[in-house]
Amino acid sequence: MTEKTATARFGAGKITMVDRLIDEVSGPVRRARQEASHTLTSMLADDPNALGDKLPAVAEAMVDALFRPEAQTRWEALDALRYIADVDPTLVEDSYEGAEASLFDENNSRVRVSAFCLIARMGSKSPDAAEKAWPLLDEAIQCYHGDLGYRDMLAGMLEFVQGEASDEIKSALAERIRFDAENGRGFVKDRSAEIIAIVDGK
Repeated sequence: MTEKTATARFGAGKITMVDRLIDEVSGPVRRARQEASHTLTSMLADDPNALGDKLPAVAEAMVDALFRPEAQTRWEALDALRYIADVDPTLVEDSYEGAEASLFDENNSRVRVSAFCLIARMGSKSPDAAEKAWPLLDEAIQCYHGDLGYRDMLAGMLEFVQGEASDEIKSALAERIRFDAENGRGFVKDRSAEIIAIVDGK
């Protein structure tokens, strides 16, 4: 990003590194988008509050990045939005459309898993958010059961049932995975049983 472009976008004040990264996430160069989204996601993973008043602009850029053609930019954006949701869930509300499209991406398991975990985290924040998230999560559980990425989706399910979803929705999730808890093997069986135990209050 040139100084002239930066000034036009962010004003005549001090142009920060975060401003430059935001601009690159939205830019025309694939590799620059990937690197910028990775850097911002790493910063958010370390401390999402460290971005301070830049967080809304980062969230907006990451929501926009969900529609980029390359998988890495999309999964980085999904992960970034998951961290932002912990600071201010309202900043990620506009991500549902892109997250849903990513959840059913036929070409990239990593994108699907990141989308599932973002939707699960958003759904964990309030009963209303859970109502919105659950139909997508339920469909994904049925679609991807048995896929390699399903193991990682179980982490999102665990977070979801530990959150603010209604007892009815938590019970529906428990019933959806009960077969694995009773008849599965290894990690999938153990994690499914752990989720059901939380729902059942054991």
